Amino acid sequence: MTFVIETRGLTKTYGSVRALDGLSLSIPRGGVYGVLGPNGAGKSTLFRILLGLIRPTAGEAVVMGGAVGDVAASRRMGSMIETPRFPPFMTARQVLGWLSAAHGLKADAARVSGWLERVGLAEAADRKVRGFSVGMLQRLGVAAALITEPELVILDEPTSGMDPPGIQEMRALIRSLAERDGITVILASHQLLEVQRVCDRVAILNRGRLVREGAVSELTSSGERLRLSVTPISKTLEVLAALSYASGSLDGDAVVATLSRPETPALLRALVEAGVDIDEARWVGADLEAVFMTETGSVQMPESIHAG
Repeated sequence: MTFVIETRGLTKTYGSVRALDGLSLSIPRGGVYGVLGPNGAGKSTLFRILLGLIRPTAGEAVVMGGAVGDVAASRRMGSMIETPRFPPFMTARQVLGWLSAAHGLKADAARVSGWLERVGLAEAADRKVRGFSVGMLQRLGVAAALITEPELVILDEPTSGMDPPGIQEMRALIRSLAERDGITVILASHQLLEVQRVCDRVAILNRGRLVREGAVSELTSSGERLRLSVTPISKTLEVLAALSYASGSLDGDAVVATLSRPETPALLRALVEAGVDIDEARWVGADLEAVFMTETGSVQMPESIHAG
């Protein structure tokens, strides 16, 4: 496995505050990688170090095979950190043309139009930026991060200010960047459901340290349980209480059983023999929000979760 980013013992202090505390993290090439954490977790500090905007107090980071700040490596990256700002008197098309020239690229109207189309700004291409909503600025920020056609892109809260259809469009774009364009996408978002839907792997930071990392499918399957739609519920709970290999609890109009998958046939036989009618039995996994709360001890609501 090759990695686009590797950090070893990365530390950043501001006086007595340790924004990053010996962070060691390896982000593989390809796919969509989520970086999550509550306020003050160190996500923004990590991104600023990777982009060469600030220097670490200790430790090291390797980006695209080169040291942070390496010109060749930097040219293979794109980023959108925080709410983007552009000259208000320019149109979206002019902004991308201006940024292309700033990166030493030849004028290419087709490339500019192509990225405006991809982010959903084709119809607003010739409108001045001063009239853009927050969601439209986010779209333009993503296009600006991609105009150099990088191999790696860091997107911090790309769906901020977007309505539900816009969020779905951005999710589809991010997946297409990874699957169609072969771009490694590093994503930070406070919308944990969206992260679960779009990311292949995630890292959860807390107080500057890595507390959990892995494939989303693995993290969410660790808490899976068997949800049973049954009649009568009382008899089902009695059966589960009598078994040594399973336990159960009431969840609305269903029963949720905790047991291992190999023990499922035995449970279903026991229920049938007890006269229980089983309408549906399906496995449900823990969602990413539950994993996040467990690992960080956070009591915040999902809307307020974002890394610092």
